[in-house]
Amino acid sequence: MKEIFMELDWSPLFISLKTAVVATFFSFFLGIYAARKTLKAGPKMKAVVDGILNLPLVLPPTVAGFFLLLVFSKKRPIGMFLFDRFGIKVVQTWAGCVIAAIVIAFPLMYRNARAAFEQVDVNLIYAGRTLGMKEWEIFWKVVVPTAGPGIASGTILTFARALGEYGATSMLAGNIPGKTGTISQKIAMVIQDGDYTTAGIWVIIILIIAFFIVFGMNLITSRKIKTVKRW
Repeated sequence: MKEIFMELDWSPLFISLKTAVVATFFSFFLGIYAARKTLKAGPKMKAVVDGILNLPLVLPPTVAGFFLLLVFSKKRPIGMFLFDRFGIKVVQTWAGCVIAAIVIAFPLMYRNARAAFEQVDVNLIYAGRTLGMKEWEIFWKVVVPTAGPGIASGTILTFARALGEYGATSMLAGNIPGKTGTISQKIAMVIQDGDYTTAGIWVIIILIIAFFIVFGMNLITSRKIKTVKRW
């Protein structure tokens, strides 16, 4: 077992962590922005936008990956534009890993942020306006801190989803060792080769990471729950 650990290629772990961190960063701000805009929309518009933004949650990841492949392929207008104008290639690159992770994980950030904003006491917003605060100041200094636990939970879930993403990443970025090969892809690949020992090691690693993610979630949630005195 020690020899296997010594010979293990750790690039899938680094690629997965790097992808999850970058995807979470972008999903955090995009999710908060989308949640704020959606709350201000009318009922019908809110239902339509909410349905569109939550589509990646109900679609199979491979379907989302297929659409991303159609959008960012160099044979398509957007992919062609990015490559010709900026030299940016998305398909079969690490950028593809990040984009796929953002698309799949974004709804978790959006839903948690929106739910947290909906629970903010509107009187706090009125109080901020009474004190002469600008709308952006009220949002970042009053609303966001008040909704902090919910936003933090969404951030952790987003990170976890981005870390374990497989379907859309495989479609868009492929499985290039040392470049786009994530932990999930590595596990699938070594199982196909019949190397269950290596697969087991990676499963244990991802289980440990998942445990700390759940632990962090519970820690944040426990702060929201008031302590109930026993009789």
